[in-house]
Amino acid sequence: MKNYIVTGCAGFIGSTLVDRLLSEGASVTGIDVFRDYYDTEIKRHNLASALENPLFTLAEKDLSQDLSFLNSFTGNSDELVIYHLAAQAGVRKSWGSDFRVYTRDNIDATQNLLEWAHSRGGIKNFVYASSSSIYGIPSTLPMTEEKTVPVPHSPYGVTKLAAENLVRLYTANRGLPSASLRFFTVYGPRQRPDMAFNRFIQAAFREKPIGVFGNGKQTRDFTFVDDIVQGLRLAENSTTGLAMNLGGGNRVTLLQAIETLGKVMGREIKIDFSESKLGDVPDTWASAELALQELGWKPSVSLEEGLRQEVIWLNPSFPQ
Repeated sequence: MKNYIVTGCAGFIGSTLVDRLLSEGASVTGIDVFRDYYDTEIKRHNLASALENPLFTLAEKDLSQDLSFLNSFTGNSDELVIYHLAAQAGVRKSWGSDFRVYTRDNIDATQNLLEWAHSRGGIKNFVYASSSSIYGIPSTLPMTEEKTVPVPHSPYGVTKLAAENLVRLYTANRGLPSASLRFFTVYGPRQRPDMAFNRFIQAAFREKPIGVFGNGKQTRDFTFVDDIVQGLRLAENSTTGLAMNLGGGNRVTLLQAIETLGKVMGREIKIDFSESKLGDVPDTWASAELALQELGWKPSVSLEEGLRQEVIWLNPSFPQ
């Protein structure tokens, strides 16, 4: 039986990954500290199905603290894969005094977990969830792993790049198998309530205008959560320390995305525009050629279909 540790297991992507692993008959230890960045009851609801599965164990622990509790993990070390998804999210909240929260949960926690994995030995792979935010505002698009120099445009991006570099260092210097995956604008069922499509859909159902920062002409490479989870699964066997983009091939302007959402929901969506926020970037666009080459990964869910699935998740009575 394969054994996994999933950090950030109660989050949007983490819980989706946990359910996928359990459906494959794997044994999963999930770690989550349940920070109150958003309603923790939402996170617990994400794990409702997993908690009914005897192959799942939940550890409510802080990764930046003592990790000796992991020493009781009884799985076969040769089959142990660590998926490190835990992080403090949010570009706009990473400024000012809150930055120390980001350094604790994104850098300190990652280094602590890497040390534990190295000291334990026998880890099959350490798969790190990185972010497109590490790139900042590149001079050319699309963003490529080899040619685009990471220059983060937010404190959040700085911490994600620092953690990614730590993972690379533990591979290069200590031989810890690893892969890092740079996620681009993930959406879909279980999306956090502060994220754009969740907010947009909720507002549209209430027939309220949706709030858009900037002029709506900024572009994003939207990636459906199931495609991200598929990339994570494929990365299990990529152990050389590569960092790879996972972008959904759905790059459109925010206005175009809202137009697609209106089509899915069958209604006109009104918009309230406001000023851009500190740390926002004008464009994201991933070259996913390296992930295709190394993992055989290719996104398969269109923006329209992905939005339909998120709408139905938020309102199960919506016509399917």
